[in-house]
Amino acid sequence: MTLLLPFFLGFIVAAIGITPPGLINMTAAKVSLKDGRNEAISFAIGATVIVFFQTFLALLFANFINSHPEIINRLQEIGLFIFIALTIYFFWKAKKPKLPKSETKVRSKTNRFFLGMLLSALNLFPIPYYVFVSITLSTYGYFYFLESFIYAFVGGVVTGSFLVFYLYIVYFKKREAKSSFLINNGNYIIGAITGLVSIITLFKLIKGYFG
Repeated sequence: MTLLLPFFLGFIVAAIGITPPGLINMTAAKVSLKDGRNEAISFAIGATVIVFFQTFLALLFANFINSHPEIINRLQEIGLFIFIALTIYFFWKAKKPKLPKSETKVRSKTNRFFLGMLLSALNLFPIPYYVFVSITLSTYGYFYFLESFIYAFVGGVVTGSFLVFYLYIVYFKKREAKSSFLINNGNYIIGAITGLVSIITLFKLIKGYFG
């Protein structure tokens, strides 16, 4: 009964962090529209695998990272350069001439699975996010850095993350006929998201250096 609390907290925290349109869930929706639901689910599973390791790592080192804020700044710096590169890539890809449907290659589920892992691994922000959340919950007595609590919390995060990805997949797939805008402009949308994240991160870093 006690472990239901950290599981529920992990589920809620993950849902809050992932529900807003972002790189992973928007890509999952785009894959669903272009390649089908099964391919998108394979992508979501790959992304969720990385979420598991990111959350577990964040919880294991939460106290240490919290006492050394320069580590969080370093992660943000790395994330900034990665998202700038992703922004350039997606806008460049959006401008490339699209191949006729007959020439479009169908990618395997394995490729989509590893694509989900890759994009999720490039997204470093869940690590400081779950560090901050776990320490905050611990401060108020809702979470303890015990092995059972950590596994329960990680389980909740994984479940909540996959559920949100799946809801994005189902929502856009059911509205496939009305989702041509996302299909034609998906790279622009994802590029705009990564660009916005880059700007927000840059302002945070500037504020941290000169604030």
